[in-house]
Amino acid sequence: MFEQLTNRLNNAFRSLTSRGKLTTKNIKDGLQEVRMALLEADVNYKIVKQFIQNVEDEAVGDKVLSSITPGQQVVKIVHDKLIDLLGGKAPPKISLPRSNPTVIMLVGLQGSGKTTHAAKLAVWLRNHDWNPTLVALDIYRPAAAQQIQTLAKQIGVASVLPSFMEQPLGTAQRAIKEAKTNGWDVLILDTAGRLQIDDQMMRELEQLQFKLKPDAVFLVVDAMTGQTAVDVGYEFARRVGIDGFVLTKLDGDAKGGAALSLRAVVGKPILFVGTGEKPDALEPFYPDRMASRILGLGDVVTLVEKAQKAFDKKEAEKMKKKFMRAEFTFSDFLNQLKQLKKMGSFEDLVKMIPGGSKMGLDVEEKELVYIEAIINSMTIQERENPDIIKGSRRKRIARGSGTSVNQVNRLLKEFFKMREMFKRMRSGKKIPGLPLGFKF
Repeated sequence: MFEQLTNRLNNAFRSLTSRGKLTTKNIKDGLQEVRMALLEADVNYKIVKQFIQNVEDEAVGDKVLSSITPGQQVVKIVHDKLIDLLGGKAPPKISLPRSNPTVIMLVGLQGSGKTTHAAKLAVWLRNHDWNPTLVALDIYRPAAAQQIQTLAKQIGVASVLPSFMEQPLGTAQRAIKEAKTNGWDVLILDTAGRLQIDDQMMRELEQLQFKLKPDAVFLVVDAMTGQTAVDVGYEFARRVGIDGFVLTKLDGDAKGGAALSLRAVVGKPILFVGTGEKPDALEPFYPDRMASRILGLGDVVTLVEKAQKAFDKKEAEKMKKKFMRAEFTFSDFLNQLKQLKKMGSFEDLVKMIPGGSKMGLDVEEKELVYIEAIINSMTIQERENPDIIKGSRRKRIARGSGTSVNQVNRLLKEFFKMREMFKRMRSGKKIPGLPLGFKF
């Protein structure tokens, strides 16, 4: 996510932060690099022009030029202006009225991930004490209704599908009546999309908006489409009226132009972002956190929130004691690895650590797969007592896991090294590689 933009911006900042003193020309040259980075990320050119002007107005002044760390001051100004561009420092306002039922209408083009994100939104709402139901209103795309039905079953919520020859408005009105008798307090309407904006689709959405008067209309846009997403957003806002955006595929090779342009051009906030394929991979959009990620400054708050969801508190305390007594086993290691995987891509987690994107870590997700396969190939006795894993056992484990003996040896070597380190910590001995007097 945003790798290309982050790298370009970091290169631009490097030329500023490496200097003890800055001149007005230095700052303008550095901002020219920032400007090119934003344009290459497919950010709207008018937005880029205004953004650079805002940064320059604040950066070119005595306060920055006479600062002890002028380069860092410029980076801070860019960071603050980026937060403003994305929506400001205030947390996202996602408040829905209890309307018996509350109706949320999802709109967007075909292929933007609208149906998948209807299910993700249902999961998010259920986690926030709602009882959601998915309503299929796309009668044109083959198997669209069946997809809603399948997703609803997967996440454990109800669904309403169109009857034979029933029009979208009729299905929606029937769903509202059924909601009142079944106790569904929020309906998520998955409307029909097209490959591009056409008049028939917009007229249908306008009719649904006029007749149903939904409590919220969310436009689902694909982050991969860059400026096209902004054009789509503008047209939907003009014709149908929207309350905010759900930005999908942000975990892919998104340049970032859509995220950085939508609010400024359309005037509506980004409310949610899709961060993966799992049903719970939907997060509220925090402008300050996103700005920090884009600039490679990490996102510790989101990292902690992910950890709190993935790790059991009592189990974590139990594991801490086992680590400090150097009593942890491969069974413990496997359990921790499974919980870590719940947090998402390891590569993305590293980027949430401040400076993590600059560590130069070559993160290979497949290595974690190999490690898990090796541990799964061990017997319970071997996991609990790795010291018994000698030559013949190592060969058997390698065959069973589809790896090599060298890979098994490497994992065991690292495991024993880690266990020895904790033994030294417990006994108060110096750990090789750490400065004298280092304490935990």
